[in-house]
Amino acid sequence: MCANDMRAAAVLAVPFLIRIAADPRHPYRADALAEVSAPARARYFGVASRDELLLHRADAQYDDLYDDYGAEVTGYPAGWSVAAARAAITADTTLLRPLLDDPDPAVRIRAAYALATAADPDRAVRAAFRARLAGEQDPIVRPALVLATAEATRAHPHPPTTAWMRERWRDRTRAPEVRLAAAIGWLCLTDEPAPDDLRAAVDDLATGERARAMDDLPWMAAAGGSDETGLQRCVRAMLHPERPDPAGYDDPWAPRH
Repeated sequence: MCANDMRAAAVLAVPFLIRIAADPRHPYRADALAEVSAPARARYFGVASRDELLLHRADAQYDDLYDDYGAEVTGYPAGWSVAAARAAITADTTLLRPLLDDPDPAVRIRAAYALATAADPDRAVRAAFRARLAGEQDPIVRPALVLATAEATRAHPHPPTTAWMRERWRDRTRAPEVRLAAAIGWLCLTDEPAPDDLRAAVDDLATGERARAMDDLPWMAAAGGSDETGLQRCVRAMLHPERPDPAGYDDPWAPRH
């Protein structure tokens, strides 16, 4: 099966995977949910720059055969299948949103990751992330909800949410993982230079142990490289672009600055 066929099959499977995830009796619901958002994202592995992380490129237009996602091996625009997957997720947000309150933290994280790709013109999905964050106790689910909020906001700009992100990374009473996620989210939502207090906070909080723990977040897992966790790669790409890639080679698919 060629890459285009596999992606098409994945897109067609999205509604079925969502229904498996929504079934509390299904033994593989978390695994199914992990696959839901894969076809809704393209060209995101190793992406860690401010310009590219959390970015939803424009939906494919039929008069633009080779959109910003490039083409499948068969020549079809990859953006068409990405847009179709996002449309399927958007159509089933009523099934996915309750999963933000699921007893299983892995399900909550993966639901947030999937919902972050949905169209959200009325901001209901983003509001659901913030509502869940207010009562979330798991130390890894909290930063997932922050990153999901940032991704939804990048697709549907909302200056008050950008300001909210700034408040979160500056708030020393917040958990370190939340502050780190908020700092990354804020950097992706604004073109402003990174202020000194953000740099100091990130450099202080982004320990190796914390970076490894945050690789449980699918955003960070996808951003990582062979010799860096996702968090470490984001910190280097966003705040220290002068530092060389520790892998020691120039990755042609890596984000450019």
